[in-house]
Amino acid sequence: MPLPPTTTIARLTADDMDRHLDDLCRVLIDSVEDGAAISFMSPLSQEAAAAFWSDSVRPDVARGDRLLLGAVQDGRLIGTVQLVLAMPPNQPHRGEISKMIVHPEGRRLGLGTALMQAALRAAKDAGKTIVTLDTRSGDVSEGLYRRVGFEVAGTIPDYAFDPDGIQRHATTYMYRYV
Repeated sequence: MPLPPTTTIARLTADDMDRHLDDLCRVLIDSVEDGAAISFMSPLSQEAAAAFWSDSVRPDVARGDRLLLGAVQDGRLIGTVQLVLAMPPNQPHRGEISKMIVHPEGRRLGLGTALMQAALRAAKDAGKTIVTLDTRSGDVSEGLYRRVGFEVAGTIPDYAFDPDGIQRHATTYMYRYV
């Protein structure tokens, strides 16, 4: 599915993150509220979301240890994916996908696929030969990852709570050669 004509996928710098901080927070907060299993509990405050982007992600992006790719539609950021490049000394060939998030209003438009394809190209360009990720077992994202070539390595039951804090879910570990 081609992206809407006013949508681009771009690598975001630390300065871009500052400019798009409100959008980054909105994507994260609204996705958690919609039930996305991305490590946060609902309700997620604006302050907690801003701290995640500014204090956890931005320093890694500024150092080049993590790439942040964004889907921008009509000047507004509506989706992101992170590629962690900094790995332990015995894993310099591996990258890790983290926090693939598309705002609920932007889903089913091909943005997730486009973000993942861009992340895989970036991994290859960075000299990575394998990329890993984990996702809530049975989640719609698992199907997306399979469609872009990821294979299941295994699952862990009762891995984490859903954002509502009521039920725990399993996580599926996946990998793909690039």
